[in-house]
Amino acid sequence: MDNYAALSFIRLLVNLRWLAIVGQALTVVIVTGPLQVDLPEAPLWWGIGALAAFNGFAAWRVRRSFEVSAPEVFGHMLVDIVVLAWMVAWSGGVENPFSSLFLLPIALSILALPGRWMAAIAAAAIAGYCASALAGRELPHVHGLFSDAFSIHKVGMLVNFVVSAAVVLIFFTRVAAARRNSEREVARLRERFTRNEGIIALATHAASVAHELNTPLGTLTLMVEDLAADATTESRREDYATMKSLLEVCRDRVRELAQPAEAGQSGSRASNVDLERVIERWQLVRPTIELHRSGSAATLQNVDPAVGHLLLALLNNAADAGEQAGAARVDLHIDADSHRLRVSIRDYGMGFGQAQPLLPSRLFRTNKPDGMGIGLALSHATVERLGGSLSMQAAVEGQGVSVTFDLPAMVKT
Repeated sequence: MDNYAALSFIRLLVNLRWLAIVGQALTVVIVTGPLQVDLPEAPLWWGIGALAAFNGFAAWRVRRSFEVSAPEVFGHMLVDIVVLAWMVAWSGGVENPFSSLFLLPIALSILALPGRWMAAIAAAAIAGYCASALAGRELPHVHGLFSDAFSIHKVGMLVNFVVSAAVVLIFFTRVAAARRNSEREVARLRERFTRNEGIIALATHAASVAHELNTPLGTLTLMVEDLAADATTESRREDYATMKSLLEVCRDRVRELAQPAEAGQSGSRASNVDLERVIERWQLVRPTIELHRSGSAATLQNVDPAVGHLLLALLNNAADAGEQAGAARVDLHIDADSHRLRVSIRDYGMGFGQAQPLLPSRLFRTNKPDGMGIGLALSHATVERLGGSLSMQAAVEGQGVSVTFDLPAMVKT
């Protein structure tokens, strides 16, 4: 059992122990009162008081997150067994109808403890039963509501069955639910680890390729400058100027790819970016896409570079989806203040099917014929790392998908 499930198990033990304390107190009051059974009340109340004191300490401790070990779980269950043995021994021993409750710790230990500790609980429960049977105080003669002790025994057996059934139902249901939640969490962490491994490998490869591309891009820039200087017409000079601008965008992106690796080696952080500049560069690279803006990013001139990469990836995805459907349009809405950044990007593509996962958590899974399956997975990972949220939904009107990310306090001062 992992720490999360063990901690849930102890929390459940604490809650059930409070119910047991209340039940034991009511039983003592009823048996020694209306039923007029002559039991030694002082030892019984001592046992109830000791269990209540221990559970108060356990309830205080369980409010704090801590590492739970098998010996600690064993200690909790051992206290329950000792107190149960004490209570049964002072109230009839084996004649007490609640003596079969010694089976409950054994059943519960199957779900909570490894083999050797489970065997230790079984040995403790058997020892507690034997001790209460051998040293138990016999039930006295009954003068009250019931004519003999056996009548009380039968009523007690009925109550004992109801209590045992309720405890088993509640406990096993809660423990099974905790185990399922733990298994889901492990599966989610395993999937995230696999995805992050792919991202690290991709980033390493991108940094290597960036260094290799830097030289040929610089050579191409010089060649375009020479061609622009020798151009004889204005239209050619404009074409060469556009080519140079595109090459500069490529060189800037290549430098950004290499920058995180260099920053990591030097211990410095990558410089922040201006979102307006990011959008302008995207429009230069995708001039055929009609961009409809709303909101404002004017105040976002100094944000984490990861936000710029995130915005570019989602804009490119939206543009690709629209082009495939014959609608080269993207709607962009930015809502920013000093506390949060909310960006919504709507495409005019074909949308998604009901069975299609909206936010892929693995790399290299895509539905685009020429896609690599990186954009959305990287976007999801980026938003997760920055402590925000990413959502996808069908467009309110017409076809297409709206992708929204919400990040806390992305403005750097």
